[in-house]
Amino acid sequence: MTELYSIKDVSKIFAEKESRLRYWQQVGFVGPTVRKGGRFYYTFADVVAVKAAKDLLAAGLSLTKVRKNLDALRLAMPRDPNPALRLRICSDGETLVALEDERAFEPASRQVVMAFNVPALAARVAEVMALPRATSPSRAPALPAATASSVPVAIDADVTAAHDGNVAYRCFVEGCEAEDAGDDATAEHLYRQALDVVPSLAAALTNLGNLAYRRGERDEARSLYEQALDLEPQQCEARYNLSNVLDDLGHTEHAIAELRQVCATSPRFADAHYNLGVLLARVGGHAQARDCLMRYLELDGGSTWAATARQCLQQIAA
Repeated sequence: MTELYSIKDVSKIFAEKESRLRYWQQVGFVGPTVRKGGRFYYTFADVVAVKAAKDLLAAGLSLTKVRKNLDALRLAMPRDPNPALRLRICSDGETLVALEDERAFEPASRQVVMAFNVPALAARVAEVMALPRATSPSRAPALPAATASSVPVAIDADVTAAHDGNVAYRCFVEGCEAEDAGDDATAEHLYRQALDVVPSLAAALTNLGNLAYRRGERDEARSLYEQALDLEPQQCEARYNLSNVLDDLGHTEHAIAELRQVCATSPRFADAHYNLGVLLARVGGHAQARDCLMRYLELDGGSTWAATARQCLQQIAA
């Protein structure tokens, strides 16, 4: 059976703030890929990806280059959910390979900036997971999305050491904290401050869109989501919430197109499959709707919406 790790587990393994891990997930950088009981969990392969991202960023690589390396890592990793224990991950900042045994990798005329043994990481994971668990219950993550989203984004108050000097990131994190506390006015002010410093911070635009949606300002929300997607087309949360706004505004076909793109680029985004199934059923695309709803149940069959999905499937079959 595949062993799963919570965001708290991964935070302890790497001595990394949960805020940074959630931020990485929110912007589609790196994060958990398994959803169970309404929560997201990391597989060991996901933990390896987090380790790679952390080391590459520490080496001074840009987010674009790190994304390229992570894509290569996903292709290089074995299909087995618990990768071979002889695996070694190396990168020179431009390319990344996975090697077996203890053969070191050093590309000609380039310096290796990131290299780690998966067995050593596995030992670290086992060590942390063996530590006593806290007895006090943890707070469930809040979602600042306009509607139910597959992206948990509750963020701790403290910024990570790697971002101490980043004013925009600090404002963004504090804005998320304010939003979690129900102080939308302060959250909006902080998100706008972050954008004043870094206008390309797409995650802040997405969260501003969520705030506008909750106020019933659908045209404003649509504009903000579209601005976020102009900056980061791969951001699934913005595209998912844009589809909700478009449907509310009566642009159902456009909403369906956006959801198709979310499902194609983020195939484990369960809520996107659910919404796409519901919209397709509404416009008469019953065969495709059935496939989407079945996929949703495969991904999140234990959720509170599973019964509704099954009911919708029965109506389609009738």
